[in-house]
Amino acid sequence: MSLKEILEHRRAVRCYDSAQPIDAERVKACIELATLAPSSSNMQLWECYHITDKKLLTAMGRACLSQQSATTAQQLVVFVTRQDLYRKHAQAAVEFELENVRRNSPVEKHDKRSRRWAMYYGMVIPFLYARCFGLLGLVRKALAQCVGLFRPITRQVSESDTRVVVHKSCALAAQTFMLAMSEAGYDTCPLEGFDSWRIKRLLHLPCGAEINMVVSCGIRLPKGVWGDRYRQPFDQTYHRI
Repeated sequence: MSLKEILEHRRAVRCYDSAQPIDAERVKACIELATLAPSSSNMQLWECYHITDKKLLTAMGRACLSQQSATTAQQLVVFVTRQDLYRKHAQAAVEFELENVRRNSPVEKHDKRSRRWAMYYGMVIPFLYARCFGLLGLVRKALAQCVGLFRPITRQVSESDTRVVVHKSCALAAQTFMLAMSEAGYDTCPLEGFDSWRIKRLLHLPCGAEINMVVSCGIRLPKGVWGDRYRQPFDQTYHRI
């Protein structure tokens, strides 16, 4: 399928065909494609949990408020943010980038680029991603406002701002997964109506993890798509300057 066909095929499916199972390995391959989605600072602070166990699917259906899209799903994929792993991911990223510099940069630029990556992942990222009951965010916000008087600077640096950044990156991965599923001929529905506390308990997630999205998976029934797709008029969305 072309990209246009993939996008047109993808709909939020509310009811799946129980007589048509889907291949868990193909779903796993779509999840692997989702890892190619862009991520802020390449931190990739997300994980996903691919649920195929029937007993757990039933429990997850209840945790998703018994929505038909969840209770009829053949499989579920839960996208989870892991901001609590920022130090581990920053360390992995800087190790990769330092090796990347060694392999792909001119020799005369090795030192400069290596120092830049070491400072970014060793100092800037820990400063931006650290949390302490909102207090560190206030410090970052005040600093950004002061510096912003003299030059352009990113001002969305509070703890809630950083949390939004992490969730946006995770959502990009979820969207990539849904498009990959569409290309594979499977259907999905992103769910935000769920009991996050119960889902965290079911998946045995740590305190620092947050549920970004639950994506139900299967093959649609004709009644699974509720009519035509509504979109705002394009001339209200598009602004060329």
